[in-house]
Amino acid sequence: MKKKKKIKKKLKTKKAKNLSKPKVIIKPKKRINQNTFKTNEEKVEIKKIKKQPTEKKNYNVKDYVVYPKHGVGKIISIDKAKIGDIDITFYKVFIEKEKLTLSIPLNQQSNLRPVSSINQVNKAISILKTKPKIKRTMWSRRAQEYEQKINSGKIYELAEVVKDLNKKTDVIAEQSYSERQLFEKAYERLKSELEVVLQDKAQKKMDKALDREINPNPIEMEKKV
Repeated sequence: MKKKKKIKKKLKTKKAKNLSKPKVIIKPKKRINQNTFKTNEEKVEIKKIKKQPTEKKNYNVKDYVVYPKHGVGKIISIDKAKIGDIDITFYKVFIEKEKLTLSIPLNQQSNLRPVSSINQVNKAISILKTKPKIKRTMWSRRAQEYEQKINSGKIYELAEVVKDLNKKTDVIAEQSYSERQLFEKAYERLKSELEVVLQDKAQKKMDKALDREINPNPIEMEKKV
């Protein structure tokens, strides 16, 4: 009996001790969004850019490059200039067909691309041999699409425009004025790039692939009519 009383007393004393201790409530931590500022008083320091961000230089003087809106050009120099506090390094590209010199900053050289390889040129010529794909849409819409392809600077898209607008002859009556303008623009743009790779053979290969008659004899034309 005495033992049982002792055990009961011990249990009572333990309960009393537990009741006397204050309970600690652990609250879950609130997540702070890293994008928000802790206080409104903190200010972000804005540092002025003193130097122009540059990409890795890929081109050298005398390299041929393609600028989408103007076609093939040659790098004649790599110059430096200072505009305000910014130091700028840029390529000077001479477009021979247009007698135009462009200044292209190094950090915008993504607009340039190297001249196509011989394999790419051969593929472009093979595109010229395929049948033209003419959409049944209004000419104004097709002309806009052709213009975008010409200014894309992509050799395969240029070849597609030349192929689609080719009339196999230089006779003006075979084409409308706007159609002929677009054809000549695409044809000259493609030829100028092919000339860098194929030199004098460029036009012959293009005309053979397109099955074109260049400057036909007027007497022969009359006989055909």
